[in-house]
Amino acid sequence: MGEKQRKGAKVKEGQSGKPVPGNVQKRREMKLAAQKTPAAAPAQPDSPPIQPTARRARLHRRHFVILFSFVLGVILPIAVSAWYLWARASDQYASYLGFSVRSETSPIASGEVLGGLTSLAGITDNSGSDTDILYKFIQSHDLVARVDKKLDLRQIWSKAPDDPVFSYTGGESLEDLLEEWERKVRVYCDNGMLDLRVLAFDPRDAQAITQAIYDESTLLVNELNDVAREDALRYARIDLEEALERLKTARQAVTTFRNRHQMVDPTADVQSQVGVVTSLQQQLAEALVQIGLLQANAQPTDPRIEQTQLRIDVIREQIGAERQKFGSETATGEALSDVVGQYESLAVDREFAESTYTAALAAYDTARAEASRQSRYLAAYVKPTLAQDAKYPERAKLLLILSGFLLVLWVIAVLVFYSLRDRR
Repeated sequence: MGEKQRKGAKVKEGQSGKPVPGNVQKRREMKLAAQKTPAAAPAQPDSPPIQPTARRARLHRRHFVILFSFVLGVILPIAVSAWYLWARASDQYASYLGFSVRSETSPIASGEVLGGLTSLAGITDNSGSDTDILYKFIQSHDLVARVDKKLDLRQIWSKAPDDPVFSYTGGESLEDLLEEWERKVRVYCDNGMLDLRVLAFDPRDAQAITQAIYDESTLLVNELNDVAREDALRYARIDLEEALERLKTARQAVTTFRNRHQMVDPTADVQSQVGVVTSLQQQLAEALVQIGLLQANAQPTDPRIEQTQLRIDVIREQIGAERQKFGSETATGEALSDVVGQYESLAVDREFAESTYTAALAAYDTARAEASRQSRYLAAYVKPTLAQDAKYPERAKLLLILSGFLLVLWVIAVLVFYSLRDRR
């Protein structure tokens, strides 16, 4: 604009041909400069920058999708579950049982306080292992088959046909029945004590199942007792049988010896002969003393000297004859000394067999007493109960758990959705 004015002034000046004064020209230039320079804004204090105004929030399609998913994935399942639990689910009755395995074994050290308390409680190391065995047995196919044979579990757990969730809907296989057993029968083990909870649609059925479990567990403990007793007595019985056979063999050998030699006890015969020889030797000594006195005091022609001498000769002959019997032959043609040696050998074998049998018999009696002392049995501190009120299914608890589970799943799904959306 200023350039156009200068050009116009120059044109007018050229047109008029008259010179322009210097002060006028200067004022024009200052005016043109003032028009080019913008007016300075008045000074204002420092203030924060003004942020742009946010737009008004609006509902988008994704919000309706999330709301619909919440209703469909959380609200609707919870409503259906609540309706089923309170309208369709049948009442279930619980029967409880508590027992432990007790042993009659006393502690080795009577001064051990802990050992005494353990003995009073009836819980030993063996009882602990038996409790573990029972814990596994109660959850086994074997027990399920035994109880089903007694009570027909399929019929008991199928009494609620309008309740397909909690009623038995399996087939005829034992595996299906075992799955239902795991739902209806709960076992808890704590410090050697077993606690059971059995559910059924009738309180008497629940009590009958609990009683059957206790009876079968008692039979199992008795079987374990028999096995343990048999293991404890096995080696003692083997030793006893071997000792008995050895004793029979030794006695049979003595009997055979007696029948063959027709002697009951050759050593007794020898001892009797030794006694005869000893008696004859005493008589011989007396006769020698007597003849010595007669020869010293009587006449050489005294008839008593002759009679005494004759008596001495007879005694000596008899002693010789008795001594010859020791080396004579028996009815079998064997020397008596050999026969006596054989008999003494057989007698020693028989005595050893008798002492061995006596020791084995004592060991067997001790083992049997120990096995009986260590016998175990079931002690029920809670007998199978008969429910008065139905406490199951726990409707409020189940609904609360289901609600929390569905809500957590829905929140995770929404977070995953937004995470994928933000990555685009």
